Amino acid sequence: MSSASTAAYRIHEDARLDARNTFGIAATAPMLVEVKDSSALPELFGSTLFKRGMLRDAPVLVLGGGSNLLFAGDPQGAVLALTAQRIEIIEDDGETAIVRADAGVTWHDLVLWTLGHRLCGLENLALIPGTVGAAPIQNIGAYGVEVRDSIHAVEAFDRHAGAFVRLGNDACAFAYRDSLFKRDQEHYVVTAVEFALSRTPALTLDYSGIGEELQAMGITAPRASQVAEAVIRIRQRKLPDPIELGNAGSFFKNPMVAANVAEALLAEHPSMPVFRGADAGMRKLSAAWLIDQCGWKGFRDGDAGIAESHALVLVNHGKASGAQLLGLARRIAGSVHARFGVEIAPEPRIIGATW
Repeated sequence: MSSASTAAYRIHEDARLDARNTFGIAATAPMLVEVKDSSALPELFGSTLFKRGMLRDAPVLVLGGGSNLLFAGDPQGAVLALTAQRIEIIEDDGETAIVRADAGVTWHDLVLWTLGHRLCGLENLALIPGTVGAAPIQNIGAYGVEVRDSIHAVEAFDRHAGAFVRLGNDACAFAYRDSLFKRDQEHYVVTAVEFALSRTPALTLDYSGIGEELQAMGITAPRASQVAEAVIRIRQRKLPDPIELGNAGSFFKNPMVAANVAEALLAEHPSMPVFRGADAGMRKLSAAWLIDQCGWKGFRDGDAGIAESHALVLVNHGKASGAQLLGLARRIAGSVHARFGVEIAPEPRIIGATW
């Protein structure tokens, strides 16, 4: 692998990506550009750097922590990684503060930083892998909270206009595990995110065992930091550590179905978890429950498998390829559809193949 660098970015050719994706899948990029200063993006996209030779017609992949993608093949174009690590309070009226974090900041580090400054809003999102820049793209969520609830604005480089833009929350078109940035991945490069966080806690405690965990911790009047600790304990107990067992967290999104479909399924399967959707006519089903009912939890085929602790988590036991993991995911989705008539879709972005 050869490399070259400037004060703003560093270029690596024939770059291995095994350590840059949490599945630990072997993959190689023809070019990896680590960007230390996002002000270099106009130069990078405006020059011939991403347009030479075999990269001319290939898409540029923006890579964060590699925790929400599956390499089913090698990327054909350049890979871009933003590495700036600044976090700062840019506005503060004593009650609400606007926190700005660079895209390269590790997400969990940001959560801990905000809690250390007694700012509330991100505590339920503790220990989610990945970077700040990936958070709005996926509209990450956990334990009854989505990141869009706290996003004030997203700063990005508009590749079409060749200029930097700042998009308010409404302009980001957030939806369940979705956003403007995810739907048009060739348009924007997220460079920083601004969060509106409060010093007065408005805690979300009535979701997926948080209350029970706090009770087990002996806490009856929790602070935001204690909610985060409860979430961390739950996640560490349920989800395998990617350092020890390659995975990308929850692989499937919870499916949304019409209310009448959910009622029919519930009549046949009374123990099936059902949650209210974004509007009165929709319901959210538990993908984990559906997959578990099909007998997949703990399944293993070679080095591709499902975690024993959580039916949503595909795992790489060592040397599974992305194609093998994708094949297993398709088998799982097929069995869920055959038994329940419900389509489940992957949460991670798939590189080198289509779902």
